[in-house]
Amino acid sequence: MSAQPLTAGPVASLTRGSSPRLPAHVVFKTFAHETVMLNLQSGLYHRLTPVGDRMLKVLDGERTVGAAVERLSGELKDASQAQIEGDLLAFCEDLLERGLIELSPDGRRG
Repeated sequence: MSAQPLTAGPVASLTRGSSPRLPAHVVFKTFAHETVMLNLQSGLYHRLTPVGDRMLKVLDGERTVGAAVERLSGELKDASQAQIEGDLLAFCEDLLERGLIELSPDGRRG
């Protein structure tokens, strides 16, 4: 049985164990000072700051939100793990609401 991706929904569905992935209809390109994400279904593009770019790349390379928190905690010595987790969950929620990521609640990808 395969996991069904979640779309925008209750915040309670977004946890450390959720597995973020970029859907096929989203592409992104990094420039010098920002990253642009394009939702090909809606035709809307979204700009990310360098911090958002780093969060996106770590999320894309890790299996779960929790694993991304651990990785970012190792990189960002000036922020607490709790702060990083809160920021990353808020970031994921924003991307989810905009249709830029999908989440699987059980840590399995696609």
